Amino acid sequence: MRSFLNAKFMAKDLREALAEKGHALSHSACLELVAKQFGLPDWNTFSAILERIERRQAPLPAAEGWGPTGMTDPKKFRMGLEPGNPGVALIESLVDRAVEETAADMFGCLMQSVSAEIYRGQKLKLTAELRATDAGLGTIWMRIDSGTGTTLRFDNMMQRKSDGAISGTTGWTRRSIVLDVPDEAESVHYGFFLRGMGQVRARAFDLTPTDFDASVTDVPRPRRNRKLPLGPVNLHFLDRQAG
Repeated sequence: MRSFLNAKFMAKDLREALAEKGHALSHSACLELVAKQFGLPDWNTFSAILERIERRQAPLPAAEGWGPTGMTDPKKFRMGLEPGNPGVALIESLVDRAVEETAADMFGCLMQSVSAEIYRGQKLKLTAELRATDAGLGTIWMRIDSGTGTTLRFDNMMQRKSDGAISGTTGWTRRSIVLDVPDEAESVHYGFFLRGMGQVRARAFDLTPTDFDASVTDVPRPRRNRKLPLGPVNLHFLDRQAG
């Protein structure tokens, strides 16, 4: 990425190196040569890409109460409030398809956490609107944890056959998640994320208890069907292979 952004300096160095060998080329001609070295048809195309990349380097204003997860790589994503678009949060990949190969496993997430105390024994509904621009995948998510950090309920819409995650370029799309809050719940975590390249915007988040009859969207956790021994085994840590 850095060499890509230094393309203008590369053109200058190329022109000087050629001049030392008696080959006079204009600066614009050297710019065209540098563009072709990067596999691009001309400098105008290259310049447009550079402008887009440089614009993305500016950090976004922070959204009060929201923050990135620990899994988010700040070198590959920027996130926060979208300038000139009140009430909208943006997660944007800093990796450009014109520069690097698509990285489908990149992950950028903006989230917040609240106490589960006032929601225990109820069904909790998270709703938001999402809009994707050339995005790998965008979605909302919600997780309910116990006091020890055990996940009690979870949904990120990734396993849905309909009304799930969005991708590509879309208009504003409303999505919702419903989870029941067990009595042992201590915290509720939720937000939205972008996986891969592109942009995902979010607005109109709402977290509200809903009707008890509402269907939950909790992702079922696989049951383990391990065959257990009938009694204790090797309580004295004997190494039967020794000797």
